[in-house]
Amino acid sequence: MAPARSRPSAGILLYRLGGTNTRPARVEVLLGHMGGPFWSRKDAGAWTIPKGEYGPDEDPLDAARREFGEEIGRPVPSTSFEPLGSVRQAGGKTVSVWAAEGDLDASTTVSASFEIEWPPRSGVLRSYPELDRTAWLPPDRARLLLVRAQTAFVDRLLATIRD
Repeated sequence: MAPARSRPSAGILLYRLGGTNTRPARVEVLLGHMGGPFWSRKDAGAWTIPKGEYGPDEDPLDAARREFGEEIGRPVPSTSFEPLGSVRQAGGKTVSVWAAEGDLDASTTVSASFEIEWPPRSGVLRSYPELDRTAWLPPDRARLLLVRAQTAFVDRLLATIRD
């Protein structure tokens, strides 16, 4: 029997530019800390771009916008989307991401939830948010906290902004 193939994921890397007349623009990206007991005490490698799986008949950008809404609790505050390509994560999942400039209050996000049996083999189902918190982070900090493969999207975003 062939191993099950994971469904692809699509997401939105929301970014904002700050700065003043005397200081250059500062880029920040919106990331989410993965929810659930496995990630609760982890920081490095436990943050992700808001994203989710989609099926073969769904447009990836439409899925990315839908998943952003589910994981952040509101629609993407942008109408322009720049493709940042795809990466393959360590577990084999392919993730495609689009950049969107926008702003929102990260302290007010409300993520959809999921259920898992916890503790394992206990027979007890518990509900956890997909993302337990979100934050605006500068690129250097984002690279330290993101799932390793997703750091490529931060670099691609910066190359896009500077072009």
